[in-house]
Amino acid sequence: MRTALAAARAAALAGEVPVGAVVMRGGHVLAIEANAPRRLNDPTAHAEMLAIRAASVALGHDRLEDCDLWVTLEPCAMCAGAIAHARIRRLYYGAPDQKGGAVEHGPRLFGQSTCHHRPDVYAGIGEGEAAALLRNFFAARR
Repeated sequence: MRTALAAARAAALAGEVPVGAVVMRGGHVLAIEANAPRRLNDPTAHAEMLAIRAASVALGHDRLEDCDLWVTLEPCAMCAGAIAHARIRRLYYGAPDQKGGAVEHGPRLFGQSTCHHRPDVYAGIGEGEAAALLRNFFAARR
């Protein structure tokens, strides 16, 4: 999670919402990404999406069945859907997202009967630091 938090801090410095994500397999980092919708002019350029794409390219496969995703914020519905489609083994995330989250909030995507893959989910990892990054980022813009 420390690596994902570092990516989130870099995103904040670049003017992006501070979210970072890391995909790992067997103790090895496959991808480190940060939010980049503004930089890339792409509303789908969430940290999780970018990390999943990069890990898939690195492995040469669309399935990440033996991979774990570490992300600083509870994934939204789009990212949760990508996590399910990629067959991510475990999801670790920091801060909950009561407005936009889709794991323990909102649609609770992995609990839906139509969801074909459910990763093991571990919430609250680095929650304090992840939440503080987000609070400080948005406070500075208000």
